[in-house]
Amino acid sequence: MAAKTKKNQKEQKKKKQIMIAGAVVLCFCIVAVLITVFMIPKESEGDNAPETDHADVEAEDAGKQVSGSCYADIEIQDYGTVTIQLDQETAPITTENFINLAESGFYDGLTFHRIMEGFMMQGGDPEGTGMGGSDQTIEGEFSANGYDNDLSHTRGAVSMARSNDYNSASSQFFIVHQDSKFLDGQYAVFGYVTEGMEIVDQICESAEPTDDNGTIPADQQPVITKITMRTE
Repeated sequence: MAAKTKKNQKEQKKKKQIMIAGAVVLCFCIVAVLITVFMIPKESEGDNAPETDHADVEAEDAGKQVSGSCYADIEIQDYGTVTIQLDQETAPITTENFINLAESGFYDGLTFHRIMEGFMMQGGDPEGTGMGGSDQTIEGEFSANGYDNDLSHTRGAVSMARSNDYNSASSQFFIVHQDSKFLDGQYAVFGYVTEGMEIVDQICESAEPTDDNGTIPADQQPVITKITMRTE
């Protein structure tokens, strides 16, 4: 009987050891599962990871999209209409000035007196020489003058001309023919061409300035028939 009892005790001890070992293995399995669940990101970086749309990224980097819904249709005699979208949020002072002048008929009959292919075409001067303006000036909305304006002088940008005085802009504006980002932070971009850049191309490429500053003879200056404001 003693031998039998001793044998049973050994068997029970062995079963107990097996049960303990099984419990340890089970614990490790549970821990491993939990680690796997919480360590794997929601979007894995493998084949199923979402792809970046590089086209959209490049479009965003190319320049800020205009946020306003105010448009100006600039009718140019013998050429057609160039439409610009004004950014009233980024450049409220500049856009208000431009809108007021346009709606008052100030620009009707004025010209583009300075044209430089690959750079810009400038107009809105009642004297047609680059020396005139309206009866008031406005503050320059650009970073060098303390304003947060990150609109860039890329192709089609519309910006205000000025003298050396940062707050001397009045009625003269220019349309950028080709990227001129070196002007960023120094002049107030207030919109972009949305339609009619082919007209800007035609005017800039056919212009025959008399000097390196883009001066166009009075009888050859493209005429602004009218600027019509509209909203969408």
